[in-house]
Amino acid sequence: MNVAAAPAPVRAQISPLQLARDLFLLSKPRLSGLVVLTSAGGLALAPVSIGAARGVLTVIGTAAVVGAANALNCFLERDVDGRMRRTRDRPLPAGRVEPFTALALGVVVPAFAIPVLALVANPLTALLAFIALATYVGVYTPMKPRSTLALFVGAVPGAIPPLMGWTAATGRVDAGGLALFALLFAWQIPHFLAISLYLREDYARGGLKVFAIVHGERVTRASIATATVALVPVSLLLVPLHVAGPWYGATAAVLGAGLVALAVAGVGREGGRWARSFFLATLLHLTLLFAILLASAR
Repeated sequence: MNVAAAPAPVRAQISPLQLARDLFLLSKPRLSGLVVLTSAGGLALAPVSIGAARGVLTVIGTAAVVGAANALNCFLERDVDGRMRRTRDRPLPAGRVEPFTALALGVVVPAFAIPVLALVANPLTALLAFIALATYVGVYTPMKPRSTLALFVGAVPGAIPPLMGWTAATGRVDAGGLALFALLFAWQIPHFLAISLYLREDYARGGLKVFAIVHGERVTRASIATATVALVPVSLLLVPLHVAGPWYGATAAVLGAGLVALAVAGVGREGGRWARSFFLATLLHLTLLFAILLASAR
């Protein structure tokens, strides 16, 4: 049985620079950076333009809401983070920031950012931001210690940012925006399955019911291969919907084939080394897909 770790006392001496850094870390900047890329991609690929100024404000507002959701996640999971080696040095379990500070940021920032999104983009985009926040904090986070279905629930808010970029420009949810949503949703499944495999011992210490712990290594590896195969046609949907052109289609097909080959190669293996390599490959895969999308955007 895992015993909840007591919150670490906040250190008395901390420099303003360190405090600013720790407050920034509450937003999980690497994840927020991915949000900037995908939401900007949704904006750039939309058939209409809202202008540079409104576009930049929309992406910043989206990143602010995501950062606030991550701060609330840090607040709710501070005891879990304290038990895991990967996360125990985060600002809250390490005692460098008061839990109330993370809670306040998580509430105050979206209270401003969501209305700003409604003004600079439209109410639909602001509603999607609220849905992403509520799903991530109110459903996904408490579900993680209870069910492996959290994997699929968590993929919903993770897939909303490019749809937000699209709706900010078009003012509607249509096939193109839903295709971008589907791409991000499908990509997250093998990505996070790989994380659950190579970090399963750490997740076990945290008391989280991730796929690799509940269903075992063999089933997880097979599921990664299956989900990766399913990802390829989803990534190609952007071409017949005229969101992307033939250069993107060719690139997506080649990158998808490479990722499938890597996924299939891991089915009969053991240990976490391959899983970490596959996890890194999924990051490269998505980055290159959106790079070619942005480069070929009208």
